[in-house]
Amino acid sequence: MSESPSPEPLADVVTALRSAGCVFAEHEARLLLAEGHTPDELAEMVARRASGVPLEHVLGWAGFCGRRISVAAGVFVPRHRSALLVREAIASAPPSPVVVDLCCGSGALGLAVFAGVENATLHAADIEPAAVRCARRNLAAVGGHVYEGDLYDALPASLRGHIDVVTANTPYVPTADLALLPPEARLHEPQVALDGGPDGLDLQRRVAAHATGWLAPGGHLLVETSRRQAPLAAAIFTSEGLSSRVATSDELDATVVIGTRPRAQP
Repeated sequence: MSESPSPEPLADVVTALRSAGCVFAEHEARLLLAEGHTPDELAEMVARRASGVPLEHVLGWAGFCGRRISVAAGVFVPRHRSALLVREAIASAPPSPVVVDLCCGSGALGLAVFAGVENATLHAADIEPAAVRCARRNLAAVGGHVYEGDLYDALPASLRGHIDVVTANTPYVPTADLALLPPEARLHEPQVALDGGPDGLDLQRRVAAHATGWLAPGGHLLVETSRRQAPLAAAIFTSEGLSSRVATSDELDATVVIGTRPRAQP
């Protein structure tokens, strides 16, 4: 059984984090104390966190859907709100599904969906090399396939028309709003993972535009968006031949648009 951190180091770390403006200083201090195995290592971790580096990048992992997900500098940190997308994807999946996680970042969404269904085959893709390296570490244990490239272009042609579930946590922050993001995201996560273009939906348009060619009949495309953007995102899906619906969670402050390829194409 691991021992609780002694009061003195805990108090010192909490003080340092509070002085740096960390809102959840005590919780973060306990995590840092658990990971800092020597006084020098702990001091370096506390200094990085106090300088504004995201806690998850300092720890080297993020908690998501009950799992520890490896993350690294320059990789998008999975948000708790994305658990809604995972739930909806699991609920939508048929038996033994082919699952693809586009814009996968660390691969957290794909891994969580894989864990929630039986006999899934998992593929993931991202345009950022750092994200691809991170996703490969996370998905290796489950036999997931990770590709580097731009959206569907990264995928093997053999998947065309055979994908049952596509999760795509595309960037959806309007470009003009990037300056309003917390410094942790704005300064330490790749802009390509945050910037969704003028209205925040540029990447969603591109994902939807080719979805019917890659989804199996009855297959589903799920994207996270804001509640304000959801009606337009759903209309985009419909214009590309997908039926669409919107799922929301007040608890998670999350909104997901789900598009489904009709089983009988005209």
